Amino acid sequence: MKADPRDVLTGTYYIDGDVAIAYGALAAGCKFLGGYPITPSTAAAEAFARKAPQVGARFIQIEDELGSIASVLGASWGGQKSMTITSGPGFSLMMENIGHGAATETPFVIINVQRGGPSTGVPTSTGQADMMQARWGSNGDYEVIALAPDSPQEGFDFTIKAFNLAERYRVPVMVMADECIGHMTEKVVIPEASEIDIEPRRFFKGKKENYKPFKRDKSLVPPMAKAGDGYKMYITGLTHGENGHPLLNKKKLPDLDSAEVIDKKSTNRYLVEKIIKNKEEIIELGEENLEDADIIVVSYGIISRVAYRAVELARKDGLKVGILRLITVWPFPDEKITELAERVKGFVVAEVNYGQIAFEVDRCSRGKTNVTLVPHGGASVHDPDDIYRAIKEAAAEKKRYKGLREYTTSMELSVFGESLEEKYSK
Repeated sequence: MKADPRDVLTGTYYIDGDVAIAYGALAAGCKFLGGYPITPSTAAAEAFARKAPQVGARFIQIEDELGSIASVLGASWGGQKSMTITSGPGFSLMMENIGHGAATETPFVIINVQRGGPSTGVPTSTGQADMMQARWGSNGDYEVIALAPDSPQEGFDFTIKAFNLAERYRVPVMVMADECIGHMTEKVVIPEASEIDIEPRRFFKGKKENYKPFKRDKSLVPPMAKAGDGYKMYITGLTHGENGHPLLNKKKLPDLDSAEVIDKKSTNRYLVEKIIKNKEEIIELGEENLEDADIIVVSYGIISRVAYRAVELARKDGLKVGILRLITVWPFPDEKITELAERVKGFVVAEVNYGQIAFEVDRCSRGKTNVTLVPHGGASVHDPDDIYRAIKEAAAEKKRYKGLREYTTSMELSVFGESLEEKYSK
């Protein structure tokens, strides 16, 4: 279906990424934002709050992040498209209920405008160190979807995409922006509503007494019903069957027989399967000059723009360098990395952390090629010359080294006078 014209602020704007994200949420049909504003994401909540009354949406500032994410789950089961907006320590506080959302297959969107950390970190400066937390932050096995915009325009576009994926797969979806994107001001074009595709919520259409909140069809994604409309609702974070009831047997202690029953009736397996089996449809990558590449630069978010300059310099030197940009970071493109590792001389992974996605690239390379991390501790972005020099070193390397190799950046040299490896080997 197409977007509702009343939700879409059609026009050409000069706005920052935070505001673009808020406008994207409105265009996607989001009617509830539960949040506890935190820098550098605050402007997104403010922009949503200003426009919400015009489109019949609500913004509620909750007492903290725990209450915020809980309210988002409740709004979703009440039939509303809902989201929260946060950063750094707020994201950490939401982890328990993100896992609850995955377990109860609740569709909602989390905007994380990342800042440097850990803990309170550097509230007004950038970082990309929440990437593994997005994937593994809550307990137990489950899958999520995470997107990484590299511009305010993509902040708008990817927020709509996130809502569509959340509804299609009944799963929490994260937009992993960063401070640079949140505070960057650029041209953003918001099209007519008739040009915006919206994934409608798939509601149960049978008799109310036949509704089971976790009974799925071939898509592996069960239809929903609205709490309060008279359907039988039993929604719990306990391991449950298709009717939502816990599978615990109170009359006997856990044993192999009861474990087998729980394994067969539980919905847990589907939390993983519904995403893994649809990976090809979910994963989106930016690819450039991969056909003849000897070296491939892997990046995401703001660093994909920084890395572009480094690749330009390397190609002027005659080096065969390609770009693989992770638009979808989770689920991870394992098969693509493994396929490329068979035929390239090395990967160079640049990210604003000390190695998160780089280890995923190394894992998927399976020892077939070299992987170089160009790290950054946060609060700013890489000097493109560092990525350029890392590319040149990777291209000149004659031997296959074991495990991930870390490039020593000019910042580390200026701070420590030598690489950390040299410093602590004395």
